[in-house]
Amino acid sequence: MSASDSVHGDSADDVKNLPLEDDTGHLETFSYDDGITRQFMTATVIWGMVAFLVGLIVALELVIPSLSMGVEFLTFGRLRPLHTNAAIFAFAGNSIFAAIYYSTQRLLKTRMWSDTLSQLHFWGWQLIILCAAITLPLGITQSKEYAELEWPIDLLIAVVWAGFFGVNFFMTLIKRRERHIYVAIWFYIATIITVALLHIFNNLVVPTGLFKSYPVYAGVQDAFMQWWYGHNAVAFFLTTPFLGLMYYFLPKAANRPVFSYKLSILHFWSLVFIYIWAGPHHLHYTAIPEWASSLGMIFSIMLWMPSWGGMINGLLTLRGAWRKVTEDPVLKFFVVGITFYGMSTFEGPMLSVKAVNSLSHYTDWTIAHVHSGALGWNGFMTFGMIYWLLPRVFQTELYSKKLAEWHFWLGLIGILLYIVPIYGVGVYQGLLWFAINDMGNLSYPNFIETTVNLAPFYWIRVLGGACFISGGVMLSINVYKTWCARPTAYAEPQYQAAPLRRDYVDAPLEESNLQQVLEVAKKLDVFTKLGWHRRWERKPIIFSVFVALAVIAASLFEIIPTFLIRSNVPTIPSVQPYTPLELAGRDIYVAEGCYNCHSQMIRPIVAETKRYGEYSKPGEFVYDHPFQWGSRRIGPDLAREGGRQSHVWHILHFRDPGEFVKGSIMPSYPHFETQDLNFKTIPERIQAAAYLGAPYSEDELTNSIDLAKAQAKQIADEIVQQNGPEGMESKKVVAVIAYLQRLGTDLFKAPPTSEEESNDQAEPENPADVALTSE
Repeated sequence: MSASDSVHGDSADDVKNLPLEDDTGHLETFSYDDGITRQFMTATVIWGMVAFLVGLIVALELVIPSLSMGVEFLTFGRLRPLHTNAAIFAFAGNSIFAAIYYSTQRLLKTRMWSDTLSQLHFWGWQLIILCAAITLPLGITQSKEYAELEWPIDLLIAVVWAGFFGVNFFMTLIKRRERHIYVAIWFYIATIITVALLHIFNNLVVPTGLFKSYPVYAGVQDAFMQWWYGHNAVAFFLTTPFLGLMYYFLPKAANRPVFSYKLSILHFWSLVFIYIWAGPHHLHYTAIPEWASSLGMIFSIMLWMPSWGGMINGLLTLRGAWRKVTEDPVLKFFVVGITFYGMSTFEGPMLSVKAVNSLSHYTDWTIAHVHSGALGWNGFMTFGMIYWLLPRVFQTELYSKKLAEWHFWLGLIGILLYIVPIYGVGVYQGLLWFAINDMGNLSYPNFIETTVNLAPFYWIRVLGGACFISGGVMLSINVYKTWCARPTAYAEPQYQAAPLRRDYVDAPLEESNLQQVLEVAKKLDVFTKLGWHRRWERKPIIFSVFVALAVIAASLFEIIPTFLIRSNVPTIPSVQPYTPLELAGRDIYVAEGCYNCHSQMIRPIVAETKRYGEYSKPGEFVYDHPFQWGSRRIGPDLAREGGRQSHVWHILHFRDPGEFVKGSIMPSYPHFETQDLNFKTIPERIQAAAYLGAPYSEDELTNSIDLAKAQAKQIADEIVQQNGPEGMESKKVVAVIAYLQRLGTDLFKAPPTSEEESNDQAEPENPADVALTSE
């Protein structure tokens, strides 16, 4: 165990004269910027309460759908993305920044390179969160999970993350006074580099206006890129920075060195290289290529061992300090957080196995899994860090240790009340969906039969959420009261350390002591002593390049074949782009966040094809920007919805779903009938779709508004003929109906024989005769 792996001094009472690197006696005096840590820690608590509160509201909406009161801004589809973004980027995001700014300065023996960049990072990040809090309830969204924010905000994220945070961090690395780079810094490096790559390449879009854009990817490729991003957002935003947090704050709180330096190396590089491959396991049995799905499963299973290596390294760091766990609430939070990390990283690979995933996917099992990681791992590690930081950054005693203990037990009870019944609901849902009777028919053919009995479990989840948010209130009180007891002026301890020597030369690698063995055995012995890795740790730029290469190489190995091999997405000649009105309706569907409850992907599983119809084909989605496959089914799949119901049925369903379909938990959408459709924005949407490859005719490009109004008039007339309301031709409802009536119908149309016949509605006698050709 090297001295660099031991606990570093970091308070006003620590030794001021830190070790010299050279023997010249030259020392530099510096102080740490704890103000930025205080800011991010305070923001963590404030936004955390917002995330928890919105989460409680959306949980209540699943048992009381009328809670939205018909207000479009309060529907589940709009609030759920607000909850996830607040939990991930506001609560967890601010917490990792607090951890990074505090620990990086101490591990590198230097103040952050630029206080100005630190402040720009803080206020820029809060502006991003505020923009998300405003735009998502307004329906301004890309509708891609964890990447919902529209392009102006995405640009702001890139500037703040890479330009302010990234530059400040890496310049601090360069200007450091500690040559050795401690393990926590490795995880911070991986986080900054990989999140930047994920964010930029998943959010390449074509704007159609200030608040609307279409991704450059479509259908299968969009789904692949989204879950390359989505899975690795969990990996490199919710895992690696929290592991860095663990490797710094856990040894500090326990006053023990990290258990194993070698295990840290194995843990880090295995995660960095393997994690990036695992995204396709979110798309088992969907329209993506089978090879990609299988590859994602294999690498997901491989993730189990390095993940548990990190858990073991964390828990065994407490060897000799377990008695302290019973007395210190900080360590209680850390122990439970690391335990949840171990549970989640075992369950994740298990859910990636296709046989398990066929049952779990689209059910609440996935929801329980996600929350066990977010609340248990991220939440409890954050709470432990905050309680440890409070007396240090506010330079006073913690207001109430007992209140922290109560927070721990309430939070733990809340997590268990949340996830245990939802695990049960998930398995129950899957079994009901797949149940087939002795006659070979579905035991529960009506989807609503599989949801009406879930309310008691959802109420238990609400209770669990209430307990968890009550713990958050206790944390808020503790933070506020501790802040009130702060000194009038914060002390700024001065530290001294020698600068790094420019003429430093690494010592030769330690030679093998083995005798009378093969030369290869001696080389292996030298390799396992890890002196070569020590050299990397003293060269952060080279270290960072290796991290970037590992991430990029793994990504390209999957991405390039997916995009370049055309057989991955066989062409279906009958599939045509959406009409101008249908495209406008699709954008309304996207804005309402319907993907949060409905999927548009029928898997080739007997029960699903019996319930919904012909399974989905890759070529059906070539004009879908973005894809809408979803990841959860609170309502039935809509992939073959077109033509199943009359126009009036949809209108009545939008007005009051719970009254129209007894037991439905869908919110009402009365504004569809009262709000006018903005026909003026249709040309920009059509032009963007054409730019992305939709083969629109010159007439469709130049007369899109007239064509949309003509189709709207036709649908409105049919609504009247079906004894529905009059005057709907200018309302949003006709556009949404146009889109829903189109869903899944192209597969069964005759391929157009010429440009003039491209809108032919004829159907072949046998849908199975539809030709699938590869180009």
